Amino acid sequence: MVEEERAKPITISEVKNILKKVEKDRKEMLYEQKIALEHAHKFAKLSVKKADELVKELSKLEFLQEIHAYKIADILPTTSDDVKTIFAKERITLSENDINQILELVKKYLAE
Repeated sequence: MVEEERAKPITISEVKNILKKVEKDRKEMLYEQKIALEHAHKFAKLSVKKADELVKELSKLEFLQEIHAYKIADILPTTSDDVKTIFAKERITLSENDINQILELVKKYLAE
C-alpha cells in the first residue's frame, strides 16, 4: 500500500529561502512567486534556523498541534490577545498559563 503524501507546513522564513533560490535559478519569476517573495521579505522576522528551533520548542508543548507551532512561529505574537486571535477559530481553549508559555518562547527567540 502506498502512503499518501501529506503537505508539510513550513515557516515563512523557509518560503523566503525557497523563493530566493527560484529567483536565482530563473530569468523571470511568476507573478504569484514575486508577490509571495515580497510578502516573505516583509514578514519573515526570524532566520530559518531560529524559526525551526522555535517550532521544535513549541511542538513540545502538549496542548499545541504542529500546525499551531508553525502559525505562531510565523506570526510571533507578543501579547495574550495576539495568541487568542491565532486560536479564535480553533476548538482549543488555552489557559493563561498556556498563553504565557507561548509568549515566553516567542520572546526568547525575538530577543536573540
